[in-house]
Amino acid sequence: MKRGLVVVDLQNEYLPTGKLPLSGIEAAVANACRVISHARDAGIPVFHIRHESDNEGATIFIKGSGGAEIQTAVAPVGQEPVIVKKHINAFRDTDLKKQLDAFDVQDIVVVGAMSHMCIDAVVRAAADMGYPVTVLHDACATLDLSFRGVTVPAAQAHAAMMAAFEFGYATVKSVNEYLSA
Repeated sequence: MKRGLVVVDLQNEYLPTGKLPLSGIEAAVANACRVISHARDAGIPVFHIRHESDNEGATIFIKGSGGAEIQTAVAPVGQEPVIVKKHINAFRDTDLKKQLDAFDVQDIVVVGAMSHMCIDAVVRAAADMGYPVTVLHDACATLDLSFRGVTVPAAQAHAAMMAAFEFGYATVKSVNEYLSA
């Protein structure tokens, strides 16, 4: 079964210097680098997702801004596809499915940000389309969440998402488990 690596929204906006810094983003990017390097060496196609907003009044991921750029450490090389999205789900109104089909991808590995938003959306959509999905939990990051006065620390939000994936949508592994398999 041909595999593809989907790298979701590892953009400058999520760095400590960005407008939406994530908890543990540096470690997640370092792990994503290892997975991307492995994919390139193994001939596994790498698909880069980049979120852009061109809506008036947008404050993050503004089209053409430095924050919207893919982080240098995980930047595409050669002809690796970059899919630009304007919605949380990377499949919505993009050619991601067409790109996966062009490379005959039959199962996908997902890394990136944010665990509770764009990773959640792409994992569930891919599973609904019939793709076997593997999420590399330590190559993903999120932030503290708040709901009606209750703060959920990033680590707990992330763990809840990974538990939900594992329950019914994906195989969840560490980068070390994945690379040693």
